[in-house]
Amino acid sequence: MKTRVYAAASASAPLAPSTIERRAVGPRDVQLDILFSGICHSDIHQVRAEWGKAAFPMVPGHEIVGRVTAIGAEVTKLAVGDLAGIGCLVDSCRTCTYCGEHHEQFCERGAAGTYNSTEMDRVTPTYGGYAQQIVVTEHFALKVPNNLAPAGVAPLLCAGITTYSPLRQFDCKPGTRVGVVGLGGLGHMAVKIAAAMGAEVTMLSTSQSKQADATRLGAVDFGLTSDPATFTRLAGRYDLLIDTVSAKHDYGAYLKLLRPFGTMVCVGAPPEPSLMSAFSLIGGNKRIAGSAIGGIRETQEMLEFCSQHNLVADVEVIAARQINEAYERTIKGDVRYRFSIDATTFAD
Repeated sequence: MKTRVYAAASASAPLAPSTIERRAVGPRDVQLDILFSGICHSDIHQVRAEWGKAAFPMVPGHEIVGRVTAIGAEVTKLAVGDLAGIGCLVDSCRTCTYCGEHHEQFCERGAAGTYNSTEMDRVTPTYGGYAQQIVVTEHFALKVPNNLAPAGVAPLLCAGITTYSPLRQFDCKPGTRVGVVGLGGLGHMAVKIAAAMGAEVTMLSTSQSKQADATRLGAVDFGLTSDPATFTRLAGRYDLLIDTVSAKHDYGAYLKLLRPFGTMVCVGAPPEPSLMSAFSLIGGNKRIAGSAIGGIRETQEMLEFCSQHNLVADVEVIAARQINEAYERTIKGDVRYRFSIDATTFAD
């Protein structure tokens, strides 16, 4: 099946219209007509070969929502007409320890990424969601609740699960004091989800202009981190910090905001290492942790949670011809808080 896409021919080339061929629908496959595809900052890093391995031509996109148009004879999870999603993974070995524990993202054989990767045969390239259609094995297709707007659901398949997973892992619950560092695509979902879990949420941002949005999203306090007095006022306050910042910053300063036995979880990925004194951890038995995406079961759980609380990402819907402009705006932080591409425009 041929499908229209936007692809990058090289690390220095802009994304442009192209055509690729998807595989035929196998016995356990589902085919989606894509409705919306979110733009994640990691799309930009990979298209520009900033994270090492980059295979071209590259069709980015791992925040995908679409309508099921065909299913294989052995498919039981979805039916034609269902709303479905695809996130960062399209396959794994499904037999190793981590796959058996529903952590497919840590597959011992290496999971198949939605793009800039290969199928499990290690030969066939994968192409992502900046496309009209996609075919995926049913295990990696997610059921999208019908009460949620598809354009806003798309970013949940990365930004949503990336923030939901550490909140669940570190037992966010009613009364938990949570600080969210940075109000962007990840940060705005962290605020929404933590607030829906009943946490007392503080937004920690370098920009005073984000305060009104932080309150609208569910934060009950705001800390201006460009003001040193903020770190004095909020010292020892939080049980959990979700650090979404991808620029270099002082981890030690934020660790001082934790209560004893508190945890700071890094989901942002600064390009440079950050020096940190061991005493910032020893004093108070504090922890610093990392968190990636979640497995398929946890991602489905996240979608159901968002359905129950009517949560979607704040998005700006764009046409395919605006992708390159959207990349530049994303780099500048000029979006509140995620771009969602109208996939019908890939045919224009």
